[in-house]
Amino acid sequence: MSGTQQFPDILSPEFAADPYSAYRAMRESAPLIWHEATRSYIVSRYEDVERAFKDGTSFTTDNYEWQIEPVHGKTILQLSGREHAVRRALVAPAFRGSDLQNKFLPVIERNSRELIDAFRHTGRVDLVDAYATRFPVNVIADMLGLDKADHPRFHRWYTSVIAFLGNLSGDPEVIADGERTRVEFAEYMIPIIRQRRENLGDDLLSTLCAAEVDGVRMSDEDIKAFCSLLLAAGGETTDKAIAAIFANLLAHPEQFAAVREDRSLVDRAFAETLRYTPPVHMIMRQTAQDVEVSGGTIPAGATVTCLIGAANRDPGHYKEPDSFDIFRDDLTATTAFSAAADHLAFALGRHFCVGALLAKAEVEIGVNQLLDAMPDMRLAEGAEVVEQGVFTRGPKEVPVVFTPAA
Repeated sequence: MSGTQQFPDILSPEFAADPYSAYRAMRESAPLIWHEATRSYIVSRYEDVERAFKDGTSFTTDNYEWQIEPVHGKTILQLSGREHAVRRALVAPAFRGSDLQNKFLPVIERNSRELIDAFRHTGRVDLVDAYATRFPVNVIADMLGLDKADHPRFHRWYTSVIAFLGNLSGDPEVIADGERTRVEFAEYMIPIIRQRRENLGDDLLSTLCAAEVDGVRMSDEDIKAFCSLLLAAGGETTDKAIAAIFANLLAHPEQFAAVREDRSLVDRAFAETLRYTPPVHMIMRQTAQDVEVSGGTIPAGATVTCLIGAANRDPGHYKEPDSFDIFRDDLTATTAFSAAADHLAFALGRHFCVGALLAKAEVEIGVNQLLDAMPDMRLAEGAEVVEQGVFTRGPKEVPVVFTPAA
C-alpha cells in the first residue's frame, strides 16, 4: 500500500481539474491507498472495483447508513438478503418490460420534445442548461405524477443531495443543507403519498403504493425514500450522461457523423460514454472481513472508495482506454445496460442500477430527438467543454450552434 503519493489528493483542486492522469498514476503505482481525510481505502484497478461491486460477502453497503440515510432516509441500497430482494421486486417492474414500454416511453418522448421545441428555432443553445439538467427530472416528476411546476424545487433538492453525497471533505454547510432537504422533501412527498393511496392512478407513485410481494408493501417512508433516491440518482446521472455523449461526439466529428447517419450506434455512444466519462466517478462500499486486493489488505469494517472513473480506463481491461471510440470491440453495447455490463458505471451485482433501462430509454429518445432537430449542430466558435465535479462529474456546459428550424 502506497504512502508517498506521486499524484494530487482526491480533494484537491488539481485532482478536480484532471482526475484522469491521477487515476493513471494510482492504477500503476498505488492501487491501494489509505486516504486520511475521508477515512477510506481507495481502489482504482478494474479487477478490484469489479470485485467490490460483485462480492457481496466481502463488501457490503453498510456505509450508506451514514452516507445516504441522512438525506434520503433508509433506501433499497442499504438492504441486503431477503429484505433487499423483496424491495427490489416491488420497484423493479416499473423500470423494465411493458410498464416502461407502454406507460413511460410516451412520457419520455413528450418531455424531450417540449424542451427541444423551446430552442429549436434559436440556432444556438447550451445543451446542459436548456436540456440535460431538465429532461430527466421532468421525466421522473411526470412518471411519479408530480407537478412539473415544482421542477425548480426538485432540481434544488437533487443538487443538494448530490452535494451531500460528494461532500468528501465534510463541509458542515453542505451537511446542514442536505439534512434540511430531507425534511423539506418529506414534508412535500408524504402528504402526496397518503393522498395517492386513497386515489390510485396510472402513475409510478400509485404503482409503488399498490405494489405487494409476499404480503409485503412499502411504507410511506419507504416510498418517500425511493422517490428521493430516484430524483437524485436518476436526475444527476442521466443529465451528466446526455451532456457527456454530445461533448464526446462533438469532439470526435467522424464518430458524431456516424451516429447521426446510423442511429443504431446511439447505444454504442452511450456505452462508451459511460466507460470513458462516467457520470459517477466513485462509489463506496464497506468491508465485512479482511480483503486482499491489489497492493495489500483492507481490514474488516473499513470504508472503501471505489474509483469507477479509474477502473473504466484500466489498460489491463481495455485497449487504448484513454481514447473515446464507439467502435471499440472490448465493450459490449448489447449488455451495457444490464448486470452483465463490462463497464462499471452502473455498479454490478445485486445493487446494479435498477434504473439502467430507464436511463437507456431516456438517452436513446433524447439523443435521437436532438439529432433530428439539430443535425448540423457543432460546438460554438471558441467554446471549450470543461468537466466539473469529483464524486459525480460532467460537462459544465455544451454550447452548440445549428441551423434553426424553419
